[in-house]
Amino acid sequence: MGLIENKKAYFNYEILEKFSAGIELFGFEVKALKAKRGSLEGAYTIVRGGEAFLVGADITPLQPKNVPENYDSRRNRRLLLTKKEIKKLGDAENQKGLTIVATSVYNKGKKLKIEIAIAKGKKSFDKRESIKKRELDREINRTLKN
Repeated sequence: MGLIENKKAYFNYEILEKFSAGIELFGFEVKALKAKRGSLEGAYTIVRGGEAFLVGADITPLQPKNVPENYDSRRNRRLLLTKKEIKKLGDAENQKGLTIVATSVYNKGKKLKIEIAIAKGKKSFDKRESIKKRELDREINRTLKN
C-alpha cells in the first residue's frame, strides 16, 4: 500500500509492465507526500533528451507559507531510472496506443519511489466488463461470508 494511489489508472488502462523509479523532489514536497497530500490523477510520463519526466502530478504543500512564491504544484519532475529503462519507456511512448501512467507513490526505506506503468487504454466495453467482474466478485464474497 502506497502513500498515494492512482486507482483510476487501473480502471482506464490495461497495465502491461511496471517500473519503479526514484523521483526528484524539493524537501517540502517530500513532507507533503509523506502526509499523503497529492494526486496522481491524470499524471503521465514523457521521455525527452534521454531523461524521463513526470507530468501532471499535483503535490500540494503541507505548509503553504513555507514554500517559495513562484512554486508550481503541477511542475514537471525528473524521474531517476537506468538508461535501459528509459530506452524501454521511450520505445513504448513512440508506439501508437501506449502511454506511461503513474500508478502510486510509496516509501522504500527513507526514500520515496514512484511506480509507473506502460499501459494501453481500455475501450468502453472493456470498462463495462471490469465493472461486471467486480460486481460478480462482490456477490461471491457475500454468499461465502454468509
